[in-house]
Amino acid sequence: MSELLRIDDTLWELPASQRADMRVPARVFADEVLLEAILADRALEQLQNVATLPGIVDAAIAMPDIHQGYGFPVGGVAATELPDGVVSPGGVGYDINCGVRLLTLPLSVSELGPGRDRLVHEISRSVPAGTGRRGPLLLGADLDDVLREGPAALVARGIGRADDVDFTESRGRLLGADPAAVSARAHDRGAGQLGTLGSGNHFVELQRVEQVLDVPAAAVFGLAEGQVTILIHSGSRGLGHQVCSDHVHVMDSVRSRYGIELADRQLACAPASSPEGRAYLAAMAAAANFAFANRHAIAAAVRRAIERILGPATAEGTRQVYDVAHNVAEIERHAGRDLLVHRKGATRAFPAGSEEIPSDYREIGQPVFIPGSMGTASYVLAGLPGSMERSFGTTCHGAGRAMSRTRARSRIGGAELRRELEARGIAVRCATNRGLAEEAPFAYKNVDRVVEVVERAGLARRVARLVPIGVVKG
Repeated sequence: MSELLRIDDTLWELPASQRADMRVPARVFADEVLLEAILADRALEQLQNVATLPGIVDAAIAMPDIHQGYGFPVGGVAATELPDGVVSPGGVGYDINCGVRLLTLPLSVSELGPGRDRLVHEISRSVPAGTGRRGPLLLGADLDDVLREGPAALVARGIGRADDVDFTESRGRLLGADPAAVSARAHDRGAGQLGTLGSGNHFVELQRVEQVLDVPAAAVFGLAEGQVTILIHSGSRGLGHQVCSDHVHVMDSVRSRYGIELADRQLACAPASSPEGRAYLAAMAAAANFAFANRHAIAAAVRRAIERILGPATAEGTRQVYDVAHNVAEIERHAGRDLLVHRKGATRAFPAGSEEIPSDYREIGQPVFIPGSMGTASYVLAGLPGSMERSFGTTCHGAGRAMSRTRARSRIGGAELRRELEARGIAVRCATNRGLAEEAPFAYKNVDRVVEVVERAGLARRVARLVPIGVVKG
């Protein structure tokens, strides 16, 4: 910690002069309490390693939820200048486009009443969860259409609603996707997994709006105190994991060809303009489109569950606020430069006026969702101009782990945690007690503190605080 320079109230820096191989500084947004938690693992060392990548500009940046990951820390942001800056699969992660989607129901918690438990149970029956679980959408040859087009390919087949696509980041489709860049093994792993949660920290959470913090923005987003909402968190499943594995191996095998020396082999990379770089970007975009479609399919299943329990009018009135991606690398224009922005466990937070934001929200700023951990609050925020100035239009994606899954399991059993949550009025459905224990609330940083840092840093402002009333865990 003595090596860190304090830049301002929420920003700390490890100067590039600290290591001969660093090309830019390493910066982290945090307060003193969060910084102490961040220093408990190798996350800042990993951030310094990221600062050595060829073509990186300005700084390697960490959000307040940063923790140790594969190569890049989770919560890390890095922009490389095109055409020769590198792309690194570790800077995107294995769960390509892990992301969150928020739905609002046209009723309050008091109106939901005893229907809560039945709805949570019906969602758990409708959305397959757990490692290797397969869903009802066996698309076969149509899978390539999903990889190219994202959720629009499902809407064309009568699955889900077209207006959901309008309120999805990038309209649910990253350009340049090429199914031919996705291996046969990745295709096989993805087939049958559309509409499934997977395991780990993925969830469908039934919530209530506890507090509105920005009344005008909340009104535009369609949020009111006491309202019922549903937050969906999932990604590209086995398909995305395989895409990352395939291309890490390829890039590791060719880096000497491009004269790339790495501080950590897990940062395997290649110039974005190289054949290997272009192939990865095409495969990553396809996996990201699959993930958008996966959350779209889960939302369709959730609406069917709502219809069965609460009736067709409630299902019809359930609307999507937005869907945001984590774990992608996208070409963007910043300060007159074409940059490839890697966001790993981080999300866009573009401010008002950005053409990337749906027109309905353009005067407010992009909706941002920062989930807490199971049993704690989640936040809806709106992007601020400071994000463009300080973090390439980025903010954090969650509370961030504070302890390993193994340590969490040693602290509490799944059955005990289930009883504790249900005693607090949170209905719980989970594939395994082991998986439940791994996601205990105490295993994560304090989301209220994380969000406070985000707002003080000028990256995004708080709009509403949501608290769980039911959860279906992967």
